[in-house]
Amino acid sequence: MVYESVPRTVRIILLGESGVGKTSLILSLVTEEFTEHVPAKAEEITIPADVTPEQVPTNIVDVCLSEQTSEQIAEEIEKAHVICIVFSVDKQETLNKVASYWLPFVRDNCPDDYRKPVILVGNKIDLIDYSVIDNIWDIAEEYPEVDRCIECSAKTLTNVSEMFYNAQKAVLHPIGPIYSIEEQELTESCKKALSRIFKICDLDGDGLLDDYEITIFQKKCFDTPLQLQVLDEVKSVIAQNIAGGIENECITMKGFVYLHCLFIQRGRNETTWTVLRKFGYDESLELTHNYLYANIKVPVGCTTELSYKGQQFLTQTFEKYDRDKDGMLNPAELKNVFSCCPRVPWHNLRYTVPTNEKGYLTLQGWMCRWTLMTLLDLQNTSAYLAYLGFNFLENESQKTAIHITREKKVDIAKKQSSRNVYQCHVIGPRSCGKTSICRSFLGIAHKKIKPHANERGDGYSTENCCINSVVVYGQEKYLVLKEIPITRVSDPLQPHEVNCDVACLVYDVAASRSFEYIARIYIKYFAESHIPVLIVGTKGEAMVARQEYILQPDVFCNKYQLLPPQLFNIRENKHDIFVKLATMAAFPHLKHFASLAGDNSSWWKAGIGVAAATIMGLVLIKMLNFQRR
Repeated sequence: MVYESVPRTVRIILLGESGVGKTSLILSLVTEEFTEHVPAKAEEITIPADVTPEQVPTNIVDVCLSEQTSEQIAEEIEKAHVICIVFSVDKQETLNKVASYWLPFVRDNCPDDYRKPVILVGNKIDLIDYSVIDNIWDIAEEYPEVDRCIECSAKTLTNVSEMFYNAQKAVLHPIGPIYSIEEQELTESCKKALSRIFKICDLDGDGLLDDYEITIFQKKCFDTPLQLQVLDEVKSVIAQNIAGGIENECITMKGFVYLHCLFIQRGRNETTWTVLRKFGYDESLELTHNYLYANIKVPVGCTTELSYKGQQFLTQTFEKYDRDKDGMLNPAELKNVFSCCPRVPWHNLRYTVPTNEKGYLTLQGWMCRWTLMTLLDLQNTSAYLAYLGFNFLENESQKTAIHITREKKVDIAKKQSSRNVYQCHVIGPRSCGKTSICRSFLGIAHKKIKPHANERGDGYSTENCCINSVVVYGQEKYLVLKEIPITRVSDPLQPHEVNCDVACLVYDVAASRSFEYIARIYIKYFAESHIPVLIVGTKGEAMVARQEYILQPDVFCNKYQLLPPQLFNIRENKHDIFVKLATMAAFPHLKHFASLAGDNSSWWKAGIGVAAATIMGLVLIKMLNFQRR
C-alpha cells in the first residue's frame, strides 16, 4: 500500500444520509453553539493553522445529496485527505447505509493502492442512553481504512472538536503504515524502523536503554526531560505486560517496541509518529531523500574529507560496536554496525584498507574506509551517516561531518596543500607491478589475493583503490593509491585517470620495453602539468635490464628534473616510497624535487609550514572540546 506525504493543508469531507447532522456538526464546531435552523449545506470552511492543535490549515467540506450528483461527490472524495461518514445513532438505517453504500462508494473512488482514512461518526448521542460503538467496530473490521469510530452530539457539542481533531490526526499521523488493526500489532515496517531507532539511542551498544539513554532520547524527540517518576511508571507498565521488556532496570528492544504499540492502541499515534519523523521517516516508513542526502555542493577543484566532528562520531561508532573491546570489528560486529542500513556498503576490505592478519577491520582501517568513501562517494557517506544516526545524535545534518577543501589552484599558489587526503594514481604497463605496490602499502604484498577486475570506468570509483595513513612531517595524512588498469599501451588516458594530487609511474626494471610506456605517458600528460610525479622501478631484486628507449630512466629523470627512479623490492616492503608520494602531494609547487634535493632550506621551510598547520589544528580541536563541555 502506498501512503501519501503529509499535506500542507488537511481537507476533510463529511458524507452521510440526509438529516444525520453533517451541517450541524460543522456549524457547531465553528460557532461553538447549536443552531436549530441550519441550511441544507454549509459552505466550505477554512480553519487557520494557528487555531488547530496540529498547526495545519484545515478545509472542511459539506456534502448535500439533494444538491450534488454522485459524480460531484466522487470529485470531492478525490480531493479530500480524510473522509468522515456521519450517521444518526438513533436511526439504524443510517448506520446500515454506512456499510452497504458509503464505504463501498468511498473505496470505489480512491486509487487502488491508496485508501484514504475514514472516520465513522455517530451523531446525536444526546437522543439515546446507550453506545453503538460495538456495532460500528463490526463494520470497521471489514474495512481496514476505517481509522476510528467516534460518538458525538452537535446539539450538546459533545466530542465535536475531538471528531475534527481526530480527522486531522488520521491524515497527519496515519495508523495504517504503523499498525495493523486486523492483527492488533505493529506493522513489520514500523518494527524495523523502531529497531533502527533503538540501536541509535543505545549509545553503549549493550542492547538496553538505561535511564541516561532514555533521557537523551526524550529530550531529542520531545524537547522536554522525562521525570524520574514517570520513567519508573513506564518501566512498570512494560514489566507488567510483556516478558523480557525490562532487564537490569533498563528497557530492552522488546519493551521499546511494545511501548509504541501501547501508545497506538491508546490512540496516541502522534507520539510514535513524532519519534519516526525525528529519525527521518516519511509516511511510507522510508527515510526521506532530504534526510539521507545532505545538500552539499562541492566546487570544481575541491575535494571532500571527514571533519573533526565526523571523525569523532565514527570513532565512537567503532568503539560502540567493538563488543569484545579487542580494537577490531570481526565479521559479526561489522554486520551488526550496518544492521540498520540497507546493506554493508563495503567489499574487499582486506584489499582496500589495513586490516589484521584475519582480515578484521581495525580502527585505522575503519577510518581509512570512511575517508575513502567520503572522497569518492560523498552521497553514500551522507546516507550511511544518516542510517547510523549522525543527524539525531549530533542534532544537525551530515554537512557538519564533511569538510570541503579549498581549490587545488589555491594550494599551488600558497605552495602548500591544505588537504589531509591525497589521491595518487599508479600508472604503468600491464604486469609491471602496480598491484604489488598497492598491496605493499597495506602490508599484504606477500599474500596470494585474487586480482581486481581490469575495467576502466567513467569516473573515480573505489575499484582498484587502496588507502592508508602516512605521516608527513609529524602530521597524519591519508594517501589513496588508485591503480589505473591498462589494456593496451596504445590506449590514451582519460582526464579522470590523469587528474590527481601525485602520480606514481611504474615500470619493470627487468623488462626492456617497460620504461618506454611511462616515459611517453609523462611527456604527454604530466610534463606540462602541476602534478608531481615519482617514477618507481619494480622488481628491484631482479637483474636490471637496459631499457630500449632513447633515454635510460636515470637520465630521463635528470632531464625532466625528477627524483631518480625509486627501486621497489616487494620483499623489503619499504614505506619510504609512500612517504615521498604523500610529501610531494603536500607541496605541489615543488614538482621538480631533483632541483631541491640538496636544498635543505626548502625542506626546512616546508617542514615548518606543516608543523604550524599541525599546531593550529591541535588548538582548534582543544577549542572545540572546550565548547562541547
